[in-house]
Amino acid sequence: MDKGKDDMAPNPNASMIELLRGVQKFDREVYPEHQELFESLASSQSPSTLFITCSDSRINPNLITQTKPGELFIVRNVGNIVPPYGDMLGAVSSAIEYSVLVLKVRNIVVCGHSNCGAMNALCDLSSDKFKTMPTVRRWLGAAEAALAAVGPLEATDVGPATIRDLAERNVLLQLTHLRTHPAVAGALARGDLAISGWFYDIAEGKITVLDEKTRHTCTVEEALVTLQAEES
Repeated sequence: MDKGKDDMAPNPNASMIELLRGVQKFDREVYPEHQELFESLASSQSPSTLFITCSDSRINPNLITQTKPGELFIVRNVGNIVPPYGDMLGAVSSAIEYSVLVLKVRNIVVCGHSNCGAMNALCDLSSDKFKTMPTVRRWLGAAEAALAAVGPLEATDVGPATIRDLAERNVLLQLTHLRTHPAVAGALARGDLAISGWFYDIAEGKITVLDEKTRHTCTVEEALVTLQAEES
C-alpha cells in the first residue's frame, strides 16, 4: 500500500471532530452570552419571514440578513425551488403552508445566488451523470422554465454571467410557483403577506432585489426607498 497516498485520503472523523469542537464552543461561550434569548425561544417561535434559499454551504441566511435565532423560518433545498402547488407535495409545500397559516409570517423571500451548482446542472440535464442522480434530475425539472426563458445554450455559454441570469430568472419563476399555493394566495389577497425575490452575489457580498413587474434588479437601497415611500 502507498502510505503517502493513504495519508492524503479524506478523514471523516477529522471534520466531525471540528463540528463537535464547535458545539463545545457554543455550549461554553455562545449560549451563556445569549441565554436569555434561547430561553425565550424554548416554548414558541414567531418569525417574521419565511426565507427560501439554496442548500449551498456558502449561504448563511441569518448572517446576510443580520437576524437572530427565531426571526427567520428557513427552507433550504437544491436550487431554492418552490414546486407548484400539487406537484411534488412534500417538505417545501408543508413549510410554506405551516409558516403562513400557523406562524403567520408576514414576508416570504426566495433567494438565489451566484455560481449556483443547481443552475449549472440545469444547463446540462441530458448528461449521463444524471443516470445516477434521478432524484436531482426530477427535482430540477421544476426550474426548467427558467432555462427556456434564457434560450438555447451551448457548453461555452455557461459562464458566470449566464448562470447569474439563469439564477435570477429561476427566482422569478419560483415566485410564480409560490403564488399557486392556496395559503400564499389567500394571505396575499388579504394583504397579510408580501413576497420578494433576491439574488446574493457571494464574492461581492451583495444582495439585489428582483422586481417581478419589470423583471429587472434593484439595489437594497433602491428597494428600501420604494418600501419606505409606500409606508409614508
